[in-house]
Amino acid sequence: MERKIRILVAKPGLDGHDRGAKVVAQALRDAGMEVIYTGLHQTVDQIIQTALQEDVDVIGLSIMSGAHLPICEKLMKKIKEKGFEDTAVVVGGVIPTRDIPLLQKMGIEGIFPGGTPFDKSIKWIKENIKPR
Repeated sequence: MERKIRILVAKPGLDGHDRGAKVVAQALRDAGMEVIYTGLHQTVDQIIQTALQEDVDVIGLSIMSGAHLPICEKLMKKIKEKGFEDTAVVVGGVIPTRDIPLLQKMGIEGIFPGGTPFDKSIKWIKENIKPR
């Protein structure tokens, strides 16, 4: 039996809006993925530690605060330092179109701005992520 895709859904920083992250987590579960939800106000270090402990295939960040660029930059730097670049990173939330190329350049593989249909993000994950 093939292992399910394991995805960590994290709410970094001071962003206190988690309803969307919880709904996305449930949609991912309903699509057959194993989801670990960290809860609110996670630091980048906490997210990295949880991702390592849980041996996830994907780190999914939900960012509504507008701080996606500095948070993603810090996360990607830490991932490189820890040597686990084989873990994909996706981000969703309030992501202006103009920031998408910057996020891609950092190494963010999937970018899902607010309003992205669940089936589109689920399809992307299933097509691009292979469980270890």
